[in-house]
Amino acid sequence: MKQFLDLADFSRDQVDDLVGLARRLQQSPEPRALAGKILGLLFMNPSLRTLASFQAGMMRLGGTSFVVTPGQGTWQFETRLGAVMNGGAAEHVREAIPVLSSYCDALGVRSFAEGKDLAADLAETQFLAMAGLCEKPFVNMESAVNHPCQALADWKTMDDLDVPRTGKFVLSWVHHPRALPLAVPAATVHMAAQRGMEVVVLRPDGYALPDAIMNRARAAAATSGGTVSETSDRDTALAGASVLYAKEWGSAACYGDTEAEARLREPLSGWQVSDDWFGPARPDCHFMHCLPVRRNVAVADEVLDGPRSRVVMEAANRMTVQMAVLYRLLKGYSE
Repeated sequence: MKQFLDLADFSRDQVDDLVGLARRLQQSPEPRALAGKILGLLFMNPSLRTLASFQAGMMRLGGTSFVVTPGQGTWQFETRLGAVMNGGAAEHVREAIPVLSSYCDALGVRSFAEGKDLAADLAETQFLAMAGLCEKPFVNMESAVNHPCQALADWKTMDDLDVPRTGKFVLSWVHHPRALPLAVPAATVHMAAQRGMEVVVLRPDGYALPDAIMNRARAAAATSGGTVSETSDRDTALAGASVLYAKEWGSAACYGDTEAEARLREPLSGWQVSDDWFGPARPDCHFMHCLPVRRNVAVADEVLDGPRSRVVMEAANRMTVQMAVLYRLLKGYSE
């Protein structure tokens, strides 16, 4: 294992191996497994769970880490190829990433979508170019349309909860004051399809996920025995659901147009998860969200603080699965 860019790069057996290793490291820590190893973390965008969980996980395995946030104690970074660097950025990633990777044994990078050109973001052009500059093991800590660390943590969370592989998984759009990236919904719908679940994307008109994302998930479902569908009807979507996963995202139809996006979402404040959403679902239906979440905008307090909520469990699993990823990247299969 040389890179962790996309959960789709791994078979279900390989994902099960990572989840099993995460569980073993959780139950039987190996505080010297990565002694002497250094993890570099490059955050082009903000973070709480990803930043803290990678640092904590590396320390629990006996290694150490350093964090670089461009423009905060370092030069600002330029990512565009062919850029004329006569603005605020003094450092280009074409030099910065090889330099940083020379200081560490593995490098993680977080770089969100620009949110201006949907085709360019779906192609992951800038992120894949950065990954290609690193000769060391490389981890995707969230790119334009992917978040494999979150997806792996969600897979483990459902395994920990004994959610059936054939259970019904509903990914629902929820309200937010502004458009958010497609990375988590894209990774989530693919993860649940890859797991073999009955996946339903619940969203209002205008918020269908791009065809490229849905077609990729349907291909994964065809291999795993799952299904993928979408609807704007809440009761139909949630009938018999084992998991309701809430997430905010922007409209593909208004991509990069903030005024059109604002007009489209203005009447949709009712898309806030509350207890009454769960009426058609299974009595034991779990609620999931990757965090951060806007309380009483996207999800009501009664849900986040209620017995269905698994959001803290998901966040805790970020550390355990990332420990497994780091173990495989830097130690291999020698356990």
